[in-house]
Amino acid sequence: MANKKTLTNPARVAAILSTLQKTYPNATCALHHKSAWQILVATILSAQCTDVRVNLVTPALFKAFPTPKAMAAASLPEIEALIHTTGFFRNKAKSLQGAGRVVSEEFHGKVPQAMPELLRIPGVARKTANVVLGTWFHIADGIVVDTHVLRISRRLSLTNQTTAEKVERDLMRLVPQSQWIDFTHRIIAHGRALCIARKPRCADCPLEPLCNAPEKTFSSH
Repeated sequence: MANKKTLTNPARVAAILSTLQKTYPNATCALHHKSAWQILVATILSAQCTDVRVNLVTPALFKAFPTPKAMAAASLPEIEALIHTTGFFRNKAKSLQGAGRVVSEEFHGKVPQAMPELLRIPGVARKTANVVLGTWFHIADGIVVDTHVLRISRRLSLTNQTTAEKVERDLMRLVPQSQWIDFTHRIIAHGRALCIARKPRCADCPLEPLCNAPEKTFSSH
C-alpha cells in the first residue's frame, strides 16, 4: 500500500479530478430549487433523507409557505404535515420555522451570502451553508461533505479522517478552490452511479486504476 504522501501527491489528485470532470461534466445539485431560500429549505430537509424524497415534498411546501416570513408564521403542525415523509420531521419543522424567522427578521428576508451569517440560521451547519453558497451564489467557501463525499474521499485515500469537518479540511488542501463546487457535485454523482456504499461497481469505474480501497469488488492492479 502506498503511503499517504504518495496517495495525495498533486499528480494523482489531478488525475482523479480530471477523470471526474470527464465522467460527470454536467453534474449539479439534485435538489430542485428556484431561489436561495428554496435551496436552503431543501438542504435542511435532505438530512437523513434522499434528494428524490425531498423533491417530492418541496413543491407543496413552497406553495404553502413561499417566503421566509410565511414559513416563520406557519405553525409547527402545518409544517410537519407537509414534510412528514422526510424523517425527523419535528426537528426539521422547528428548524424551518426558525430559519424563516431569522432570515426574515435578521436578514430582511434575504438568505445571506457569507458563512458566519448562514451559520446563525437554525438548522444550518457547514454542510448546508456550503450547499447554499456553492449551488446558488457560486461562492466556494468550503467543500460539501455528505455521506457520498466522506465515503468516496476515504476510498480514494484523499483522507483517512472520519468526521465531516476533518475530511473537509483535508479536501480543501488537496483540491484547487476553483473546483470545490464542481468536485462535490461530481463525487455525489459518482456515489450514486458507481461508487455505491455496499456494492461498488468497480469493474465499471473509470477511477478504479487510481483506487486502492480495501472493499473493492474488482481490481486491475
